[in-house]
Amino acid sequence: MVEFFADSLMQGFLISSFMGKLIVLVQIGASLVMLGQVFGKWSKLARMGQLTRRVSRDVMSGQDVLEYYLARHPNHHSPVENIYAGACERLLKLLTPDTRSALAARAGAAVLTRHEVELVRALCEHVLDEEEIKIERGMGVIGTIVALAPMLGLLGTVWGVLDAFADIGSAGSANIATMAPAISSALVTTVVGLLVAIPGVIAHARLSASVRDLTADVEGFTDDLAGRIALEFQGK
Repeated sequence: MVEFFADSLMQGFLISSFMGKLIVLVQIGASLVMLGQVFGKWSKLARMGQLTRRVSRDVMSGQDVLEYYLARHPNHHSPVENIYAGACERLLKLLTPDTRSALAARAGAAVLTRHEVELVRALCEHVLDEEEIKIERGMGVIGTIVALAPMLGLLGTVWGVLDAFADIGSAGSANIATMAPAISSALVTTVVGLLVAIPGVIAHARLSASVRDLTADVEGFTDDLAGRIALEFQGK
């Protein structure tokens, strides 16, 4: 069955017009780009999810919010590391030199004004927005290919049907023997477009769910981090 289907597609492709062949080649190229994006995004999201959970656990289990930063400077390999590092860097700039020395020695307490704590919170939210854009990066390419592949297929089919009717008009007669190959070749682009779009829709939906889960985890970490900073450093 699969072999018959593949043979039909190949025969239709070989007898199709230049435009039909060009559209099929564009669809195949787009499908390869989409596959690269899907597998790359899937691997990246999985890695970022693991780092997010690990860093969140290590940061929130410390004695204070700066313990993880002072002991192991984040490597900026995940969104939460970037948010946490930015918050800690801003926090240390707001503290006095004596307080920073005390924190480095793991002793003493620090007090910031409410406005200074809000400044750190604003930085966290700004970095969060930037990280959410990075998390979403690549999804637009997949969605565009999924949407355009069947549209290109429809264009190729309509173009092929127009060519078929033009040939019939030139010949002055129509019969199944002459129309069938032309119509078959015209439908190839639509079939290829659907073969690209259907798995692409499934992959895009699964990746979108993973993006939403990771975004929710990062947003939760940002809220927890900002709350803990306010609890530990904000003065009365």
